[in-house]
This record gives sequence, C-alpha cells and structure tokens, in this order.
Amino acid sequence: MSAKTVNALDVKILDREFRVACPEDEKEELLEAVAYLDKKMSEIRDAGKIASVERIAIMAALNITHEFLSTRLGGGVDMGDYKRRMQAMQATVDEALADQDKLF
Repeated sequence: MSAKTVNALDVKILDREFRVACPEDEKEELLEAVAYLDKKMSEIRDAGKIASVERIAIMAALNITHEFLSTRLGGGVDMGDYKRRMQAMQATVDEALADQDKLF
C-alpha cells in the first residue's frame, strides 16, 4: 500500500487564515468544506446577533450537525445505509435481468 501524500493547505475562514494538513486526493473536498463552513459562519456573523468568533463557530457547528442529522431517514436508517441497500437491490435486479437474457 502506498502512503498518501499530505500537503499543507492555506485556507481562509471568516477572514482568518489557517494552514491545514490535507492528503492531495482530498484537497477538493476540503476546499468545499471550507467554503461551506465560511458561508455558514458569515451568515451567522452578518445576522449581527453574535459577535464572538468562538460563539459563531459553535453555532455554525451546531447548525451543520443539525443539517447532517436531519439527512437521516425515518427509523434511524442513515443515507449511507440507504444507498448501500439501494445498490444491493439494483445488483439483484441486474442479475435477474441477465438471467432472463440467457433464456432468449
């Protein structure tokens, strides 16, 4: 197994610079996460109700966590499990159709 190349990446969140370590193959996802977090924190700051950066970060974390947990389906099945089950059903249907093709 080859080791992942980890690079330092400079990002900006709420007008502050941060340097984070990031595997090269995860750079795009990290940049998307940074943009999303910056947007959420900016929205909270611009609403004017909270001034402390620490409190803004906590509120953004709570909001993002709530969004994440809200993506769960009824009965406690999360989206990842739902997708895996759908893929398994699709594979079963594909296999059944392939068997039918052999008949003709």
